Amino acid sequence: MTKYPETEHPVKVFGWGSRDPSGVFHPIKFSRRATGEHDVQFKVLYYGVCHTDLHMAKNDWGFTQYPLIPRTLYCSLTRELSPQHWFSSPMFWDYDLQPLEAFGAKVTVISTSINKKKEAIEKLGADVFLVSCDPEEMKVAAGTLDGIIDTVSASHPLLALISLLKPHGKMVLVGAPAQPLELPVFPLISGSVVFANMDKTPRFLVLGFLAIGFSLFVHLGSAANATNRYIMLRGSSGFYSYAIMEHLEGWPDLNIDEARITFKLDGATFHYMAISDDIQRIMPTARDRTGGQVLNYREAVLLKNPSNPSLKGKVDDKYQYSCDNKDSLVHGWISTDQDIGFWVITPSNEFRVGGPVKNDLTSHVGPTSLAVFFSGHYAGPDFGIRLRNGEPWKKVFGPVSIYLNSGSSNKPSTLWEDAKEQMQKETQMWPYDFPSSEDYPQAKQRGTITGRLLVHDRYLSREFMPAKSAYVGLAPPGDVGSWQTETKGYQFWNQTDENGYFTISGVRESTYNLNAWAPGVMGDYKYETDIVITPGSQIQLGNLVYNPPRNGPTLWEIGIPDRTPAEFYVPDPSPELRNNVFTKQNQKYRQYGLWDRYSDLYPEQDLVYTVGTNDYRKDWFFAHVNRRTNNTFQSTTWQVSFNLTDVVRTQTYTLRIALASANYAEIQVRIHNPYAERPHFTTKLIGRDNAIARHGLHGLYSSYNISVPGFRLVHGKNTIYLKQSRGATPFNGVMYDYIRFEGPPEVRL
Repeated sequence: MTKYPETEHPVKVFGWGSRDPSGVFHPIKFSRRATGEHDVQFKVLYYGVCHTDLHMAKNDWGFTQYPLIPRTLYCSLTRELSPQHWFSSPMFWDYDLQPLEAFGAKVTVISTSINKKKEAIEKLGADVFLVSCDPEEMKVAAGTLDGIIDTVSASHPLLALISLLKPHGKMVLVGAPAQPLELPVFPLISGSVVFANMDKTPRFLVLGFLAIGFSLFVHLGSAANATNRYIMLRGSSGFYSYAIMEHLEGWPDLNIDEARITFKLDGATFHYMAISDDIQRIMPTARDRTGGQVLNYREAVLLKNPSNPSLKGKVDDKYQYSCDNKDSLVHGWISTDQDIGFWVITPSNEFRVGGPVKNDLTSHVGPTSLAVFFSGHYAGPDFGIRLRNGEPWKKVFGPVSIYLNSGSSNKPSTLWEDAKEQMQKETQMWPYDFPSSEDYPQAKQRGTITGRLLVHDRYLSREFMPAKSAYVGLAPPGDVGSWQTETKGYQFWNQTDENGYFTISGVRESTYNLNAWAPGVMGDYKYETDIVITPGSQIQLGNLVYNPPRNGPTLWEIGIPDRTPAEFYVPDPSPELRNNVFTKQNQKYRQYGLWDRYSDLYPEQDLVYTVGTNDYRKDWFFAHVNRRTNNTFQSTTWQVSFNLTDVVRTQTYTLRIALASANYAEIQVRIHNPYAERPHFTTKLIGRDNAIARHGLHGLYSSYNISVPGFRLVHGKNTIYLKQSRGATPFNGVMYDYIRFEGPPEVRL
């Protein structure tokens, strides 16, 4: 038999409430259970409705259950007590200031209306009354308050209130606006303001931030506006932050080399760091690094006497924990003692720069976590924002999500798995609907583009082949491959499916180039026509055909064209420099000092590779670096030997070299004679991405097409020499992605 609210319980009650989201209150009869031994029954004499009740009645927050009986404001008389409890029931108002005064507090009431001053002072007992819209009053009161209890349940600016707080002042939010509040960051940084929110349970989680900062590395003056905002959502375990940078038309020239949000956590609380499923470990402390031995550069330290003995003799280097943009979606720290986690979640890469495989920092010793928007790491010092001749520019970076979780298992894996689930939720929510800035477009203001990418390489197949798992992206207009170094605009990338189909959604209104590259296929694709995205646009491109660079059939090849040297030989580190986190084959390149292992493996003679005999997985060193000789570093020359039959001396052959990285390097190509005064080809001085020293599998991709006249070749054994001619340091060199030698079109396969 169905039970109704009026008859479900034995005690009959009458009240005013709401039955639907109209917000209209009606008389409602309902029932309550009998008084238990831990309950108090009282008679309501007077009743009021506050702003929170109005939000609840209208279901502004989305979780109201009807019928709803407001219960915030009342004056009562005790009717029935359990024998174990005593209860007194004073009258409750929106502002009851007498308890604060009883504790000796000087109480200030802040309001937008001067009409409330008399009531605040005479009836509520306030000592001071401030009109928040009076600039002079607010200026006089700036920096005078120890704390603020914010009861406003409507959206309102917080900057004016923050300015009233002393350093380390407290602001407690008890109102619940239907729209999220936005927090300006700079008053928080300079004033060390602490925010808290009131919950129904007196349980607080103190993470102990030592600093929260938005970092800008700016040169050539400071002609830029930078605003960072924090957003807190009701029911969300954490907060969000985004930055808006602007350079107005006509302003002086400006360089911005790096932008990021830095979170420095409590070193006594957080010791365990997680970057990915494979990269997790108990970390040394900042003091452990101070007492260690600095290696080839200051970021790399050999731990000598760490607080955790298991870390003794291990290397710590923040660059070992770098990740590609596409893989750096969640990372952070765990307190194994308190079973809590702190996570930086990046739900979209649209505001990052350099495309999906731009490498950058994540978390490292501090304990520190970074939300990096752009930097020159793995790209070079010229990578950044360069504004000249009064160029106007504006960009929104973020929002990123700062997620806090806790558990009861004392297993880091539990918190890590929960953080990954939250990351999935955040990415599915993108674009967010809560940022109120006009510079952040909502989903309906964005567009979508679809299509299919095919590859046509007549020397591999007569049919068009679907570009499987290809990266397809929209970036500001530029030359082929310019998306790698583009920093001013937004980029939107996705991968194709098994049949080459792709969808890119949530694209901001603008004009773009469509770019693509596919694992297993050399080179870059660029669609010939600009893509114009307007709000709500749905663009269908149909089939797109990429014709990769090709002059003739493949006579031999070394590697796989995937923009990394991952398939080549990566050595084990020196035993005294080993990091146990990076023992798996796919992570071994992160070990410190691998560039020096070339000298150990090739102490006198350089690498010689014979096509058809050697295996590049075992015999091709992953980085072409210099040889260490008596504390100096000498240039090195690698050999590739191969046999040819039926050389067509009147035709042209092609040598293609794709590089995954280059740092102060020059590759000289010679044929047959390694001592020829003039090389057949030279790249000249290239690269400053420093990926070799920073344990990266790639920096900036580049490729070279080298014509080889048939008369330079011979029937039988041929040798091509690849000399990295720039010595001086252990970090000058290149990482090859792929090398291919093609015959002329007439040569039969």
